[in-house]
Amino acid sequence: MTTASAPPAVVGVIGGGRMGAGIAQSFAVAGSRVVVAERDGSAAGAATERIVGGLRRAAGRGTPTGAADVDVADRITVVPSVGELPPDADLVVEAVHEDASLKAGLLTAAEDVVHDGCVLASNTSSLSVTELAAALRLPGRFLGMHFFNPVPVSALVELVLAADTAAPTLAAAVRWTHALGKQDVVVKDSPGFASSRLGLALGLEAIRMVEEGVADPEAVDTAMRLGYRHPMGPLRLTDVVGLDVRLAIAEHLHKTLGERFAPPRLLREKVARGELGRKTGQGFYRW
Repeated sequence: MTTASAPPAVVGVIGGGRMGAGIAQSFAVAGSRVVVAERDGSAAGAATERIVGGLRRAAGRGTPTGAADVDVADRITVVPSVGELPPDADLVVEAVHEDASLKAGLLTAAEDVVHDGCVLASNTSSLSVTELAAALRLPGRFLGMHFFNPVPVSALVELVLAADTAAPTLAAAVRWTHALGKQDVVVKDSPGFASSRLGLALGLEAIRMVEEGVADPEAVDTAMRLGYRHPMGPLRLTDVVGLDVRLAIAEHLHKTLGERFAPPRLLREKVARGELGRKTGQGFYRW
């Protein structure tokens, strides 16, 4: 991987949640001017607070992804609608929750704003990028850019090729991934791609083991950390990702790939109780 690549000059991010805020922070640190589009003024205000908080936390850790240089924060603007994305954007990344119709509608709206040379990308972790591309006027400019949580410190971006993704589109995405100091992996469009499909398979089996009384969450996670050198066990990772997010991906892969991805009863019960992991303070662990 080369770190000499230049970032896109102007980046649009659709959605200022945890993932969108992290994507915006990462590109701003790399030197891009970033505009984050939210659905309304209230959501834009919340996104601004989330981004500023992420920059402060990174600065407190003394990492280069923080806001030690105030210019980083100054490079990020939050607007209350997709229609206010910059027309001169080189890249627009959609980063809303896993709803195909919502994503397609937002990408279509963005396409109406930006110039024809702008690359459009979705941060989807499991939905078909080929189906999302079908809503676009210029599908060759589109691909999946699957970032990982927390975005500023994660080392990977999974680049997912839709059926019509053009070679220059992929080449630009690879360059920009390297400009962020991250490694790319390129995969073809398939349910769950490579990362979500494999990660979910392990996570669901770990949940089944707890459900069946094979071991408690700490034992399962310790076995994978010390026995297989995973930096984090699959159940703690499920808490970090969000049990509701894992359930949504499992339901999608269950429909597309079959029974081996059927969500365990325990996962459904915890989501129904609001035990969604770190973001609610309780999942398989108390946070």
